[in-house]
Amino acid sequence: MGAITMTKLVQGIGFNEKDYTRLNNGKQLKEYALWNSMLLRCTQKYWDKKPTYAGVTCSENFKSFSFFFNWCQDQVGFGNTDDDNISWHLDKDILIKGNKVYSEDNCVFVPSRINSLLIKHESSRGGFPIGVDLYKRTNKYRSAATVGKGTQKHLGYYDTPHEAFVAYKTYKEQFIKDVANEYREQLDIRAYQALMNYEVNIDD
Repeated sequence: MGAITMTKLVQGIGFNEKDYTRLNNGKQLKEYALWNSMLLRCTQKYWDKKPTYAGVTCSENFKSFSFFFNWCQDQVGFGNTDDDNISWHLDKDILIKGNKVYSEDNCVFVPSRINSLLIKHESSRGGFPIGVDLYKRTNKYRSAATVGKGTQKHLGYYDTPHEAFVAYKTYKEQFIKDVANEYREQLDIRAYQALMNYEVNIDD
């Protein structure tokens, strides 16, 4: 491979050394859009907007569009869409919880429904455990779990944050298993097994 000049770098990181086309009939290829979006998440300008992505990187192989393009063709779920005709998401941390490296070994494709199940709303819950907030009218700790498309399942009021968290953990882990089983025949087996073994921790 010849030297890659800075002017050819995409998002200052990626390159297309074999000059794979990024367009099809004037429309950006799905593979290129995914690749470009993935690279963007590995940049300081993205980290500044989304601090939870700070430190996210990608493997050397994923910096190559030709490698990424061909990798996508072999992945379970790459061509799938959900009920709203939205393509499945490229996910980096289902196989390895907390993973910050996009790579050929760590990434899988999953429907947005599963991807959204594992999102942590850290800024909205303050210092309470995940799934818990203080209901000021009663001074009790409220437990609730997101079950999709912004809908929340109310799980009760408790005297302590820990009791509220245990209710959340119990419900959420079972709910993740239930959703995983709905998609079992479509998911990469590694993703399915990771979801079935998923544990909610109090410091998530």
